[in-house]
Amino acid sequence: MALRPDEFYDHALAAADAERRLPLARMTGWSISPFEADGLRVSPLRPPVLPEPPRHGEDPSDCASCRDRGEGIWFNDGWRLTRIAGVGVPLVLMLHPLEHYDMADLPDELAAELGVLSAHIVRHVQALPHISRAHVYRIGDGGAHLHIWFFARPEGQSQLYGSWMPVWDDLLPEYPADVADADAAVVADALVASAGGRRAAADESTDD
Repeated sequence: MALRPDEFYDHALAAADAERRLPLARMTGWSISPFEADGLRVSPLRPPVLPEPPRHGEDPSDCASCRDRGEGIWFNDGWRLTRIAGVGVPLVLMLHPLEHYDMADLPDELAAELGVLSAHIVRHVQALPHISRAHVYRIGDGGAHLHIWFFARPEGQSQLYGSWMPVWDDLLPEYPADVADADAAVVADALVASAGGRRAAADESTDD
């Protein structure tokens, strides 16, 4: 059984200093770290807050992902893919189920499709010129509606390897939107060809 919130907090504090600051993470010493360890310090560890505050969209009637279900660059009957604007890396995409599910309550059929779609999206992102890798993330603490992130790592930028990449993305200047839009369109078209679906929401598409 996992430690209770108070037990976890006390366990962590045992490694902290008098100001409740833990030592710097080993990650800050990695060659890919965006920060130099000199001058860095850890924020004080705050005590647990119970009950936890609700995430955005716990109530489907107040869920932005449900409200924006017609927005995206690719759709099928269960999913939509969007491009996230204002990022620093070449391309950030997000996959959302059309219905209001989180990972734990995703029906098996959609869960299986998530695996297939994720593989196809990664394949198409990595096929873009000057992209070496597609990183895939699911966090879930901010929003109750499942959303899967796909980050394109630019070719040759070895400092953007691994788990620091979302931090680098936040530090880098905004990537040219027209270039990202064009690459996102290439990925979406390739996804239609490889996995089906369409480029417009169902209520926007027309039958020939």
